[in-house]
Amino acid sequence: MLHDRILVDPDDEAGERRSTGGILIPATVQMGRRLAWAKVLATGSSVRTVKLGDRVLFDPAERAEVELRGKTYLLLRERDVHAVAAERLQDGSTGLYL
Repeated sequence: MLHDRILVDPDDEAGERRSTGGILIPATVQMGRRLAWAKVLATGSSVRTVKLGDRVLFDPAERAEVELRGKTYLLLRERDVHAVAAERLQDGSTGLYL
């Protein structure tokens, strides 16, 4: 990976979902701007806040798909990541990590 690029494996979301009230939402329903989670597989040399194995939150509209060995991955820029779900927190953290 070069510069600020991040290669991620998107979480497999089931086509059908259930609302908190128990209503079944079919896969064909278009949602508004819904963010998605993915696991970081590789990072470029300029990436500073994301580490391998982190789960990142991103906008699926701002992505590029890449197929490697028959599996589809996503290529993002570090600036397109909205949040990082990680257990590591440092003293004086800015709240970047969920």
